[in-house]
Amino acid sequence: MSTSTTPEIQNRGFHFRDIRKMFGGAQSSLRQFGIFGSLIVIVLLFEVLTLVRNGPNGATLTPGNMINVINQYSFILILAIGMVMVIIMGHIDLSVGSVAAFVGIIVAKSMAEWNLPWPLAIVLGLVVGALVGAWQGFWVAYVGVPAFIVTLAGMLFFRGANQWIGNSQSIPVPKEFVYIGAGYLPEVALPLQFNVPTMALALAGVAWLIFWEIRTRRIQHKMGSIMAPLWVSVTKVVLLSVVVLAAGWMFATGRPGTSFPVSGIILLALVIIYSFITRNTVFGRHIYAVGGNRQAARLSGVKDRWVDFFVMMNMSVLAALAGMIFVARSQASGPGDGNGWELDAIASVFIGGAAVAGGIGTVIGSIIGGLVMAFLNNGLQLLGQGADVVSMIKGLVLLVAVGIDVWNKQQGRPSLIGFMMRRRGRPDGPNLTDYPKPK
Repeated sequence: MSTSTTPEIQNRGFHFRDIRKMFGGAQSSLRQFGIFGSLIVIVLLFEVLTLVRNGPNGATLTPGNMINVINQYSFILILAIGMVMVIIMGHIDLSVGSVAAFVGIIVAKSMAEWNLPWPLAIVLGLVVGALVGAWQGFWVAYVGVPAFIVTLAGMLFFRGANQWIGNSQSIPVPKEFVYIGAGYLPEVALPLQFNVPTMALALAGVAWLIFWEIRTRRIQHKMGSIMAPLWVSVTKVVLLSVVVLAAGWMFATGRPGTSFPVSGIILLALVIIYSFITRNTVFGRHIYAVGGNRQAARLSGVKDRWVDFFVMMNMSVLAALAGMIFVARSQASGPGDGNGWELDAIASVFIGGAAVAGGIGTVIGSIIGGLVMAFLNNGLQLLGQGADVVSMIKGLVLLVAVGIDVWNKQQGRPSLIGFMMRRRGRPDGPNLTDYPKPK
């Protein structure tokens, strides 16, 4: 009797598991899908509320507001990318806001007083961020001081260092540097009523979605894996393509002189890079392994101290980049930069589905969680609410989102956040056993 290696393609009738496969199924985490649904509800709710308040059109889904959201919150989303790796490891970093401010003041002074060209100033900022991260990573990985204590000390030290170096004054930055935080994709001299590079970027995104889906199905076919029906793949690609093209059109048709922000381009690049690192590299699997069970990972040969060190250093490098983008957008570095950034980044990661105990979380989920916080801030401001109300609502959203999720798990029920992304009972993220052993 011979066995067939042809992959099973589900051509039977409709099943709910087909919908699950449309959003990842057993092939990837669906934790971000539940949060993504919450994000859509929040955006539509504020669109309706601003329509009722302002009329005749809502103020949320407008080109100007969408551009403003990316410009205002791109640095928080960049911090969330690094913070999710820290939290997966079971650590926390309270110093990111202070590190960002510390690097920002050094970069601003290097251009204003030392006449350093802005490209070299950016390199200097990244190097300073790496040195700060190496310092904190050393204490966490090799001395054994808990990251909470190390970064709390860093928050205090680098906040004071920012004010000491800058004499508690604002230092302006040159116009060329401002481009990375407040610039847009350039216009093309064509008789069109939209920004061509922005739409080209959206079309490239659609092409990537199509390529990735085809590639995934080919790999599944080659490995003999169970494949979802073709209609599932087609429907998923069509829905995501519509979202990408609609967003691209919105950014491309804003007021003259604006388009997709440069800070958004930097953010997209980082999301792609770090999603690949955490999902498709040995180092990424080591992060999840150490966060899930440090002792087991150590017995498996994982150098957990090195992983701790690199993750903490990487966080400070991203904090340095976020600080420079904020300074560029503000056109000056000041003593109040970075206040509360660590709280927004941590909240984004937990709302995005990361586990408090570590071992679970995704870059995409954290970005979606950050967008939830961003649109909460933005929508409440559009409705005329003050900072006090915004802060209270953000705190309640974080508490309810994590509290309900934890309570459901304690009761043995599917997590409201994690229900639709369970990978047959396995934790979110890559696992050392996810990959077939060589024959």
